[in-house]
Amino acid sequence: MKLSSRAKSVSPSLTLAITAKAKKMKQEGVDVISFGSGEPDFDTPDNIKAAAIKSIQQGFTKYTAESGTDELKKAICDKFQKDNGLTYGPSQIVVSCGAKHSLYNIIQAVCEKGDEVIIPSPYWLSYPEMAILAEAKPVFIETDDSSGFRISLPALEKAITKKTKIVIINSPSNPTGSIYAKEELMKIGKLVSEKGILIISDEIYEKIIFDGNPHVSIASLGEDIFKNTVVVNGVSKSFAMTGWRIGYLASPDNELVTAIKNIQSHSTSNPASISQMAALEALTNSGTIVGEMKNQFEKRRDYIVDRINKIKGLSCLKPEGAFYIFCRINKKGLSSMEVTDRLLDEANVAVIPGKVFGSDAHIRLSFAASMGNIKKGIDRIEEWFNKNG
Repeated sequence: MKLSSRAKSVSPSLTLAITAKAKKMKQEGVDVISFGSGEPDFDTPDNIKAAAIKSIQQGFTKYTAESGTDELKKAICDKFQKDNGLTYGPSQIVVSCGAKHSLYNIIQAVCEKGDEVIIPSPYWLSYPEMAILAEAKPVFIETDDSSGFRISLPALEKAITKKTKIVIINSPSNPTGSIYAKEELMKIGKLVSEKGILIISDEIYEKIIFDGNPHVSIASLGEDIFKNTVVVNGVSKSFAMTGWRIGYLASPDNELVTAIKNIQSHSTSNPASISQMAALEALTNSGTIVGEMKNQFEKRRDYIVDRINKIKGLSCLKPEGAFYIFCRINKKGLSSMEVTDRLLDEANVAVIPGKVFGSDAHIRLSFAASMGNIKKGIDRIEEWFNKNG
């Protein structure tokens, strides 16, 4: 079978390959400590599970509208108003099978062959692949530790061309944990909006921000920016619901929203009815789960940052949000792939190479793991670097 050029242009996921290898080692009895997870290690709260069970028992197991139930979309509108000061109507919301699905739908609806999508680097590994699948070109703006992994306005201005269709902002960021201040977002929003370029604001880690800092949505910083922005969010990270696969987007551009609904209606139809009921419960009755998770993540962050910065051969910034440490490899001659492979084979520790996020000088460690495993894993990493430093 001859594959399409589109299919052949997409890179395989190295993160899945590393995760699969670590899982196989565990099944073979090897005590592997994994820092690879991109999901909270907490369980979905009982009230959310109960809402899903109730929906099954009541027979809510049929198709819904392709963009989600009216009840859930209304709850999402309420969430945007309460948390972000953003006003949307239910018709301006599309619920999808995860925030990744929402992002994919937007790029498919907007991009044509030859268009450009600006992506700050390091980046979440699926952004460029989504652009490529839409036959667009990913254009990277390089950042590093010295800039706090945030793009500058001059760099953004330089990257914009007549072909630029989208600028993606991910705050808090996966993999770096960086967040943009209100003033930075305002400058970015004004520049991009004045040029009529769409902003995708990926805010999936919105609830996981540390040190008492607020989350600021770029869409809240003026009417012109609001009109030019699609906000993407979901319940996966905030409510420990990664497997439920519910994400959503919001846009005041009714033509764009209609196009996305049409695309979704011919790809997946609606997200799972049962998961929608669970998401409704999460958004309307979340209890203390969000605060409890954030507090635990913050304690783990402080511990792991302190330990990493004492290891000869590694260093890191303190992430402001999300649950990742992006560690710089200070030992010359070691690529992120080599460090990743050797840590797994020689120290039984799984990390993710920074190469998949756009920086071969880093590795990513997730602290979505128990403190016991974090301590054990960092001990092994420290021992390995001391031995190979």
